[in-house]
Amino acid sequence: MEETPPPVQAGSKPHLEKLTLGVTRILESSPGVTEVSIIEKLPAERHMISSWEQKNNCVMPEDVRNFYLMTNGFHMTWSVKLDDHIIPLGSMVINGISKLTQLIQSSVYSLPNAPTLADLEDDTQEASGSEIEAEEKTKENFMKEITGSCNEDHQLEKPHFDCRSAIFELDSCNGNGKVCLVYKNGKPGLAHDTEIWFLDRALYWHFLTDTFTAYYRLLITHLGLPQWQYAFTSYGISPQAKQWFSMYKPITYNTSLLTEEPDTFVNKLDPSKVFKSKNKILVPKKKGPVQPTSGPKGPGPLAPPTSKPSTGSGNPVRK
Repeated sequence: MEETPPPVQAGSKPHLEKLTLGVTRILESSPGVTEVSIIEKLPAERHMISSWEQKNNCVMPEDVRNFYLMTNGFHMTWSVKLDDHIIPLGSMVINGISKLTQLIQSSVYSLPNAPTLADLEDDTQEASGSEIEAEEKTKENFMKEITGSCNEDHQLEKPHFDCRSAIFELDSCNGNGKVCLVYKNGKPGLAHDTEIWFLDRALYWHFLTDTFTAYYRLLITHLGLPQWQYAFTSYGISPQAKQWFSMYKPITYNTSLLTEEPDTFVNKLDPSKVFKSKNKILVPKKKGPVQPTSGPKGPGPLAPPTSKPSTGSGNPVRK
């Protein structure tokens, strides 16, 4: 069982700076961002990789192997501070080797005749042509920005939950879906037959990248923003996620996709104003001109009535 070391500051060690491609400095200089931290993990040993390959009957791709030989997993988080409240926002995760497990049914469904993910396989319920075209166009836009190239002849043959594909979980996406390393032709899995796919909460597949290296770049350049993987789907990210995307724009992100729907409203927020301190500087009020102390205008108060002079002390005189 892997031990989780305490998080360290992102810029405290040079090798962590290289691992994050320098994105930590961008986050730390962004308005409102706080607590940028990385959970440092030791490199995986070679026998751990060999044991994983033998157990799963799959050859690990070279870029995945090199990644684990540098760090046995990756976990970087950052938060924002709003009105003296710290809100966790960004999360970048790649499972360690011990958690790089095959995507199969849960142990809850281990009873005979219980439904499994393989039961969802139905060749007649493939995505429509418009959905495939939309996802292909979205994929091309992102891949041209991130990698500078795109395979236009790439066929979106979706992974299968049965033995036709071998699927391993890279990231659980905080419950918003799963990013998976997919061996397209099942077992025995060959290194050159792998792709990275996103499985949404409705159990639909969405293609991300051809290689793990390209996916790692996407993970870093999208800053780990919530639900960023849905930008590669035909229905896009949620309205709430769009607000964060508009505030903390991912690196090389096509911002025109944020408002592609005419009926969608996105607040135009300025981070420098949102996170501005609310401590107001007291400005002394200017005193008006001093009024003279003369009495009020108009007729003065009535004089008290004068009493008639008495003829003497005692009772009044009778006439």
